[in-house]
Amino acid sequence: MPIEFAVLHKDDVEQSPYKDAQEIAIRLRLFLEEDDTQRLIRERHVLGASSAGIQDVILQTASQLGFESERKGLFATYAVSALRPDYYCGLGETGILLEVERGKTIANNMDLLDLWKCHICEHARYLFLLVPQVRPSANGSMIRQFAYVHKRLAPFFEPKNYVNVDAVFLFGY
Repeated sequence: MPIEFAVLHKDDVEQSPYKDAQEIAIRLRLFLEEDDTQRLIRERHVLGASSAGIQDVILQTASQLGFESERKGLFATYAVSALRPDYYCGLGETGILLEVERGKTIANNMDLLDLWKCHICEHARYLFLLVPQVRPSANGSMIRQFAYVHKRLAPFFEPKNYVNVDAVFLFGY
């Protein structure tokens, strides 16, 4: 199944860091669309699994793209200084937080928490958010997480609601 992909961004997004983030997103998307990657994700995206299994699939490629796993110190000036993203990539004077979600994406508002982390992070203005396209539930129903996350985050990129995040690159695996 091809990766779903969407970009939510401010109208006046800066060209240089945004273009650099966009280039990294394209490279990550190409990796996610490879047959072997798709197979590994399918094997790990099962009822009851954690996001760690999906993270294991992308770790090597994320590192090659410049991401560091669970970078510490990004929230040092806040009372919640122990916060860490799944991955962080410096990008000039800013950076990218990369978060991988699976089962708790919308049930526990992890998508909103990830946006909030990027919003308060002084070192990142871009968020790469990997979420399931569809997540099976215990009762057999299928929850369309990608579409729901897209709908929930989109209002933050309307001028009247801008947050301190220039763009969210949303990947649906």
